[in-house]
Amino acid sequence: MQVEEKFLTIGPDDAEFSILLAHGAGAPMDSASMNALAETLADAGFRVGRFEFGYMAERRRSGRRLPAPRAETLIPEYLAAVTQFATSGPVIIGGKSMGGRVASMVADQLYVAGSIAGLLCLGYPFHPIGKPAQLRTTHLQALKTPTLICQGTRDPFGSLEEVQDYALSAQISLFWLDDGDHDFRPRKAVSGFTLAAHLQSLSSRVSAWIANLRPAA
Repeated sequence: MQVEEKFLTIGPDDAEFSILLAHGAGAPMDSASMNALAETLADAGFRVGRFEFGYMAERRRSGRRLPAPRAETLIPEYLAAVTQFATSGPVIIGGKSMGGRVASMVADQLYVAGSIAGLLCLGYPFHPIGKPAQLRTTHLQALKTPTLICQGTRDPFGSLEEVQDYALSAQISLFWLDDGDHDFRPRKAVSGFTLAAHLQSLSSRVSAWIANLRPAA
């Protein structure tokens, strides 16, 4: 794993595709969940870069737990990260939870410009916990960017039972991890699945999805 200026990168430098990920609202880019996801995707042959929004970087410097700002205010930071992320091949943008949500807000702008090849959301926060009526899906209804959302079936930010009734763009593919929570952890005693098995399934699905991507017309 390498730190290249503001980015934490892992995976082969000569990978055909690179994946740029932002963290969720409450955990940094090197949280246990982000580390596991990045390592799994790197093992599948992708170059994975991670970066932190300014408020999270300030938490590291100050030791104070600054609250996450509104997602839309982080758009300029995500756009800047895409510009600064050094890569020689196609880039997939995305992130964990809020990071994926911010990426989804800038995806069409970048995709139409030919700057990215797709969008990968890992545990999308379809609504705040306990507030299923406050949907964060309006911009997803007409999304033009090829998108893969990986979601646990019992994610409190959007479960299978809830999301299956949402109106989403035909460009969005959903991959469900049985009994997974927001970090894809299943209850082994209930479902028989393990987190390791789910991460491997996620990696395989991401690989298959990326293999079918085509540039914007």
